[in-house]
Amino acid sequence: MHIHILGICGTFMGGIAAIAKQAGHRVTGCDTHVYPPMSTQLEAMGIELIEGFGAEQIVLEPDMYVVGNVVTRGKPLMEEILDRGLPYISGPQWLAEHVLQGRWVLAVAGTHGKTTTSAMLAWILEDAGLAPGFLIGGIPENFGISARLPGSPQQDPASESPFFVIEADEYDTAFFDKRSKFVHYRPRTAVLNNLEFDHADIFADLPAIETQFHHLVRTVPSKGLIVANGREAALERVLARGCWTPVEPFGVDGGWQVGDVAADGSFEVLLDGVQQGRVGWGLMGEHNRLNALAAIAAARHAGVTVKQSIDALSRFVNVKRRMEVKGVANGVTVYDDFAHHPTAIATTVAGLRAKVGNARILAVLEPRSNTMKLGAMKDALAGSLGDADLVYCYGANLGWDPVQALAPLGNAAASFDDLDALLFAVVAEARPGDQILVMSNGGFGGIHGKLLVALA
Repeated sequence: MHIHILGICGTFMGGIAAIAKQAGHRVTGCDTHVYPPMSTQLEAMGIELIEGFGAEQIVLEPDMYVVGNVVTRGKPLMEEILDRGLPYISGPQWLAEHVLQGRWVLAVAGTHGKTTTSAMLAWILEDAGLAPGFLIGGIPENFGISARLPGSPQQDPASESPFFVIEADEYDTAFFDKRSKFVHYRPRTAVLNNLEFDHADIFADLPAIETQFHHLVRTVPSKGLIVANGREAALERVLARGCWTPVEPFGVDGGWQVGDVAADGSFEVLLDGVQQGRVGWGLMGEHNRLNALAAIAAARHAGVTVKQSIDALSRFVNVKRRMEVKGVANGVTVYDDFAHHPTAIATTVAGLRAKVGNARILAVLEPRSNTMKLGAMKDALAGSLGDADLVYCYGANLGWDPVQALAPLGNAAASFDDLDALLFAVVAEARPGDQILVMSNGGFGGIHGKLLVALA
């Protein structure tokens, strides 16, 4: 089958492309504003990429058009598909029908930590020899790819692994299907990491998102498992609306908990107050410890012992663009992180602060997500950056004034509409020992590399 993917360079649609290619399909795709790491990953697989959504792509005559949620009415190619009555399907539905059907799906949902927790869970299953398939909204360093089909488990090399780990996003499916993506996945094991307001472009308020999460809960079978963050009032409300599946809480008494935490980041894992072992790793932050608890609980449901999971996490390497060190120049370390929601920003900055102690942190932020552009979170922005010493915000194309939003930080914050001016200001201020933390959910004009060159 030849499939042509519209919006192929998004992390989710790029993952579908990788899986379809591995399954033996011919895969082509189109998108705008292509940038690494997804573009390089697709090109390495021999997938032809076409810039834009031009109607001339109709000459490819694929068997099916797979449509990503970035595609809107008015795109020339989409209009041509509709006018001609050609076959099209959303990415989540294609995945559900062609890959997930009949498999043991482990879905990780939540406002924050989906990518990291999915990567942890996939790695635990892999380390246990279970060869899971996965589709993750980033590139886990343990695998070097964002998606693959299940392989052959060590325990039975002649068979195919039943397990598939998926990052379960609450964002809408497509312009013709406004349900959250995750309602298509029908997981046997569901992780509910946390829940707060996000995606202001499609959700009116938090209760609207809670409704979508309850739709997900309704799809988990009675013999499945829901692993839920017990600290989240929003998740309590979701489960109170009806739940037909056993629930294992984490982060609270009577469930999975973090015990003693050492200065090197290692920590005890407790279940019902009983020590299960100690995770030894280099990741910092309470959020990563909670992510680990969720992954351990979900893996146990799939048959991996807690001891095996703890051992596997000692070899876990985080996802690209999650506090990823891009380089060191003239004694200045430059990090890249995907944080784009105030809660994630606060968590990321706090994690770096715990790691570097009193070293200066220069936070460089691009409020690029739809929620941030709309200004729904602007009042929380200054508070989320409190652990940084200096803040530099790229304020171009925003519908609100970042100078006003960051005013509580006083002279510690500055906003720029020109990327080169921002770059110059950061380089002029930086000195040996500083930590430059770049946060964006996009390419940010390649600022990481530009900083390293200018600092050298």
